[in-house]
Amino acid sequence: MKKVLVLDANQRSALAASRSLGRHRVPLITADECPAALAGSSRYSLKYYIYPSPQQEPAAFITAIAELCKQEAIKIIMPMTELTAALLLAERDNLPEITLPFAGIATVNSLADKCSLMRLAESLDIPVPKTWYAENAGELPVALDTLDYPLVLKPGKSWLEHGGKWLHTSVRIASSSAEAEDLLNSDPAFAADPFMLQEYLPGKGEGVFTLYNSGKSLAFFAHQRLREKPPRGGVSVLSESRMVDPELLSYSRKLLDHANWHGVAMVEFRVTPEGKPYLMEINTRFWGSLQLAIDAGVDFPWLLYQLSCGKTIDSDTSYQTGKRLRWFLGDLDSLYLTLRDDDYSAMEKLRSVINFLVPHPLITRHEVNRLGDINPFFQELKQYIKDLSS
Repeated sequence: MKKVLVLDANQRSALAASRSLGRHRVPLITADECPAALAGSSRYSLKYYIYPSPQQEPAAFITAIAELCKQEAIKIIMPMTELTAALLLAERDNLPEITLPFAGIATVNSLADKCSLMRLAESLDIPVPKTWYAENAGELPVALDTLDYPLVLKPGKSWLEHGGKWLHTSVRIASSSAEAEDLLNSDPAFAADPFMLQEYLPGKGEGVFTLYNSGKSLAFFAHQRLREKPPRGGVSVLSESRMVDPELLSYSRKLLDHANWHGVAMVEFRVTPEGKPYLMEINTRFWGSLQLAIDAGVDFPWLLYQLSCGKTIDSDTSYQTGKRLRWFLGDLDSLYLTLRDDDYSAMEKLRSVINFLVPHPLITRHEVNRLGDINPFFQELKQYIKDLSS
């Protein structure tokens, strides 16, 4: 079997991918920039390597990965973050013997760039929030004091290169025109690069998780976030598998078919209280709750590995609904944030405690702490305690 290198090994998605491939007896190496990592401590990781920071030393990172691939006879690389994937895809021609299970860099960039994605969605009649496009903070397409608030300020790209290093951007929400102007003047993500001003939409996030083979859809999956960190909206700490919404599926297919997509992707929507979906972004990589899809019966890493080996995969969208995945330490953080928040009533806090203590064991599995591969949980707990003490 072809040896796999799993990058960004401290991501929970990397742990899920490593466990998936390891159970199928795929030989794998894990790597990250930190001294120890979740996937690196898994029983399925043959070796763990530390590489230079992709954010601070991108050229050194590429050199280290190329040397590692030669040293360990790596044939397939599975990056877990947008940055490491983009850096490697840009050097694809210099890694001729390595399979990167992604579309070409131009295609990836066209979907990862939120400005170009919104324009594409509009051309395909896919609903998007009301949007104003800006080339930089000095060239606004509309006066800030004429807009409704809160207002979303969204960089076009999640990562921007500045002086040979990479800056990670984030979506900002302004409550007034004065706050919006302050954010535009203080955040370097808006200084010289394209971004968007978007209307704020209340509602909940929903995603469609996909696998494509050269423009052909093979598998889809969806889940519902039951609890998040922070509690009012953030990363999922408790989620449940559910059927894919037909309307969201139709929009996702329209986008990915148009792009002739290859590999995995997550198409993210915002669904308003009235039930109307709006496209938010496309993550051109594995996602945080990957383990839930695997538990429910859609083993995305194994399917992607088989595609990378040139095997034919039949399209199969069936999986178990009602399966739950719990990130225990994230859920603990969520409970703590709920208990300290004065905006929650005493009854709501009591309900949160009860829900935390009663996890529905017949349908819920833990994401990190699993008896058959428990070392990653000890690694995570060690880091968790270290972070608390600091």
